[in-house]
Amino acid sequence: MDGEAIIEQLMTPAGRADPYALYELARGLGPVASCGPDLVLVTGHREADQVLRTPAFRVADTELREQWEPEFADHPAKVLLSRSILESNAPHHGRMRSLIASVFTARRVAALEPAVTAAVHALLDETAAQGADGSPVDVMDTFAFRLPVGVICELLGVPAEDRYRFRGLASDLTAALELVADDNELAAADAAADELSGYFTELAARRRAHPQDDLVSALVQVAAAEPGRLSGHELLANLVLLLVAGFETTTNLLGNALALLFEHPGAAAALRAGTFDPQGLTDEVLRFDSPVQLTSRIALADGLEAGGVPVPRGTGVFLLIGAANRDPRRYTHPDRFDPTRRDSHPLSFGGGPHYCLGAQLARLEAAVALPALLARFPGLAPAGAPERRDRLVLRGYGTLPVTLG
Repeated sequence: MDGEAIIEQLMTPAGRADPYALYELARGLGPVASCGPDLVLVTGHREADQVLRTPAFRVADTELREQWEPEFADHPAKVLLSRSILESNAPHHGRMRSLIASVFTARRVAALEPAVTAAVHALLDETAAQGADGSPVDVMDTFAFRLPVGVICELLGVPAEDRYRFRGLASDLTAALELVADDNELAAADAAADELSGYFTELAARRRAHPQDDLVSALVQVAAAEPGRLSGHELLANLVLLLVAGFETTTNLLGNALALLFEHPGAAAALRAGTFDPQGLTDEVLRFDSPVQLTSRIALADGLEAGGVPVPRGTGVFLLIGAANRDPRRYTHPDRFDPTRRDSHPLSFGGGPHYCLGAQLARLEAAVALPALLARFPGLAPAGAPERRDRLVLRGYGTLPVTLG
């Protein structure tokens, strides 16, 4: 099977459900493989890391999309995402990212640990009440979603009564990030973009009039004082991105971790007993079943290469993060789930200029939440088959029913 055929298979429901066999086929073509005249496929860890860290490999920003996607401007979801740091290049990316990073600081995230711990135990109390009669509980809804959405909304300043409306909206919006989305999915993504833009327009107006100690207030003040550094459209786009990215991947991380712990009861027992660092578990889940499976770049300079393979200007680059995280040249027994690994360095949070701003927060939430969940419910067990979301780029569960024991 050549590279083009592998990409076609990855876009099918079966390929999205279990992409790892296809990744192995792609790996057989080499760590960097041509998929036709204008596309290369990267499965190697070192090569993917190199591309992510090379500024001349750029994301598809508004200018590029307007050239290559005639229908781009017709989709509010694509336009909204293109105005955020996720799909911006220099100099706009650095200008916006530096402002967001100045308020979304490592110190601010580290200071959240007591609040995260309190939120975890409050949600465990609610989960215990819901499953007290022995009936199954969907841990994705009761815990894996509610924890990170509550934390990021607290940071942003989103009122508590609004927080649980966002799961469906985020799911709809992120369909626009997939390699292929049908007309119905794009229509839902556009509707979600409009609703989220409207929500943050109103919230920003309230914070402009009555500032509080939250990220929305901080960014609104910057945008008002220095509109040349952050436009109104960019403010809205990045607020939506902070919300969605702040819980979407962490929800998937928690669900993927729990499913793996059910499959590896020895690891669950060790985590429950506190005999290894939960950060090691988090890194291994990120490596073994990454919440982000694929990202892309475009070569926008002459003379670029990846792993010694020339990548001509204008060539698209598909970075198969899920494959790179299982590169046998980088990892011993890469298809073995082993939370005791050291120096894992998964590429799940990206690298280079676009390294995920929320990586520290996601790791904090997982490190607090997973040991507490297992300790609170020693008899926690699956209650029927979990349901995967039909996505490739963002991999996770839609439902994960459990009994609490």
